Formats: sequence, C-alpha cells, structure tokens
Amino acid sequence: MRTLDFPIPDPAAQQASEQLAQRIAQRIREAGGWIGFDAFMQAALYEPGLGYYSGGAVKFGAAGDFVTAPEISPLFGACLASQCAQWFEQVPARIFEFGAGSGALAADLLGELARLGHAGVEYRIVELSGELRDRQRRTLHERSPALASRVQWLDRWPDEIEGVVLANELLDAMPARAFRLRSGQVFERGVGLDEAEVQTSAPAPGDGHASRGAASAALSSGPRFAWRERLADASFEATVRARLAGPITAAGEAWPDDYESELAEQAQAWVVEAGRRLRRGAMLLIDYGFPARELYHPQRRMGTLMCHYRHLAHGDPFVLPGLQDLTVHVDFSSIAQAGADAGLDLLGFTSQAALLFGLGLIERLQQIPLEPAADHLRRTQGVKRLISEAEMGELFKAIAFGRGISGDAIGFLRSDRSAGL
Repeated sequence: MRTLDFPIPDPAAQQASEQLAQRIAQRIREAGGWIGFDAFMQAALYEPGLGYYSGGAVKFGAAGDFVTAPEISPLFGACLASQCAQWFEQVPARIFEFGAGSGALAADLLGELARLGHAGVEYRIVELSGELRDRQRRTLHERSPALASRVQWLDRWPDEIEGVVLANELLDAMPARAFRLRSGQVFERGVGLDEAEVQTSAPAPGDGHASRGAASAALSSGPRFAWRERLADASFEATVRARLAGPITAAGEAWPDDYESELAEQAQAWVVEAGRRLRRGAMLLIDYGFPARELYHPQRRMGTLMCHYRHLAHGDPFVLPGLQDLTVHVDFSSIAQAGADAGLDLLGFTSQAALLFGLGLIERLQQIPLEPAADHLRRTQGVKRLISEAEMGELFKAIAFGRGISGDAIGFLRSDRSAGL
C-alpha cells in the first residue's frame, strides 16, 4: 500500500473526531454490527456539531482541505453572473445558493451582477452550518461590503422558488450508497467495526505527521472502522442492475468480474425536491462527474469515492471522521432523469471549460491588467486550473434545468452535450 503523509490534527480537533467515531460505533453496535456507507457518510459530514460540514474546522482555501472554483478565480463567479443576468430577463432577479462554501461565489456574483445593472438582486443562501454562515458573512463584508446587505440566510428549504438556483460542488458531498457486483451477485458495501489490533508505528514526536497506515490507529485511540459487505436487498439490487445494464452491455467481455461503485440516490432526491419547489426559474448545478456510460466504465472498477484532508486526496474514508471531506463523482445521467421526474426542462449539459468559454471567460481574461506581472501570472494560472482538461475543465460538468424559461441558455450555446446523457 502506498504510504501517504497525514498532518496530525490539533488536540481539540482530534478529540472531536474521536467523539464522532464513538457515536458512529455505537450506532453500528445498535444496528447489529453493520450500517450502510450512506449512513456513515451522513454522520461523518453532517453530524450536528461534529460532522465535517457542521463542525468548526476550516474547509476551503489554502488553510483548509481543498480549493473550489470561486477561491481559485473571481472570474468563475463573474462568468456565472452573465448566465444569471440572461435568466433575469424572464424571472425575478433572485438567487438561491445551496452549498455556498466560503461565500466567495456569492461575493463575486453580486459584484459582477451590479456591474451588469442588477445591483438590486436578492440573494438567499440556504445554509445549516453556523460556522459556515459566519465565514460567508466575513467573506461578503470583506469582498463586497456595499452589497453584503443583499444577502439573507435560510436554514431550510424555501416553500417556493422563483429565480435562479445555484449549487457548485454540492451534489458530490451528498451521502451515497456503495455497492459491489462480484461473480454476478450484488452486495451493498457498508461499515463495521474493525476489532483487530493493527500493529502500526506512531509518528515520531514533534514531526506533525503520520503515515496513512498509521493514521487510523496512531491518530486516534477511538474505534476503527472497516468495510463490510452483505447481499443487497431486492430493491437496491434492482437499482444497481438497472444502472449498470447499459455499461455492461457496452463493455461486453471487458466488463470485470469484480466491480465497485456508488449510487448517489440523495443527490437525485435533492434535484427532485428543488424542482418541485421551483415555480418559475432556472437551476444551474456544477460538479465533477460523468454521464452514466462514462462513470460506470470498466476501467473505473474501484468506484469514485475520494477523501480530502489538508489538500491530500486519498481513498480511506475511515481516517479522522469529521475532519476530512468525503465525495463521490456525480452521475449526471441520473441527475438529468431526476430533473425530468420533477417536470423540469433540460436547458443544457456541458463541461465547466465550455460553460465558462460560452459565458465570456476569454474576454474577461483579456481585460486583466498585464502589470504587476506577478498578479497577472497568478490570475492567469487560476483561470488555467478552471479550464485545463488535466485539472477542472473537463472533469467538472455543468447541467441546467428550467421551468417557464424560453430560449437558449448562453452558457451552453458553445457546446451542449445533452444528447450524451
């Protein structure tokens, strides 16, 4: 197993992680020794006061665990503002953002929309985490102080939505069920307690890091977790087989006898719920993932689960629960179907790079002053990360839905891959 270098959390964070681990372990015992991976992911990310998104750890930016597009370049939000401005010609100038992160996207959108003549836009952030709300407020007052008063926070779904719904990197962090198709049988992958004593060496005093092999044990004196499988129930088995039918047929003999992946049913349910509440408006979702035929590919036989801790990407979801992000790639075919189930019109599907190009990224990039040279280089390097096929440009996709929206969405005129869903 490849050794990875884990920074050791401070004592308070480590104590919180161990408290969460004890809570999850108790649920496993009460459930007879097994819980679905979606239940584990739900607790690790959203357990009140202890989960990754509900605790107090810094998550976004250089001091956190990963960097999202709005932190990379303000041109990301500026481009999305052009799409919102087009939709505002037909719907109220109102934005509902879910998963607003640090608040950087809201700040950039408000600033650019004001420049485009929409200074009066109403901005709603749906956010349950008090820690994230505080950070979003700080970001807005620092970056758009004159417009920060336009923002209101909601702690639950609005009853009705008229305007534009935005979600950047939201769906990938919704709890997913894990499965394994082995020798023709479907298993659901879940989590149990690892009672075995693993001989690992603790990190040297003062070095501040632990190897991945030592992380679960050396970084925590609490319970350790392990993958456990059981035969899938009839409903889950039927869903898995239906989802894999097309990819298996296309792969033919190349399909492996042992295949693992995930089903993000909660992401689909979220789209259906958002669509049910959308009376008139548009919805733009941006995340990393693929259409089903690419996501469930024989070469992706180990699934897409990815964990992020201090800018280290790895595949062990059981290290430091509550202190690391857990994500799965989005199946955009199922998201498109969820939109259709909610009665929404599909307005477009494309890569992040194509979306940004269609919304004037190059023109905005050309307006960046050449001096100081260091600032120009930093800004252009940020844009490169957003559009490069080797980074975010192709892996990240954008999908848009609408109700009561006519005409083409300008962000998808350059390239629309809806036929591939």
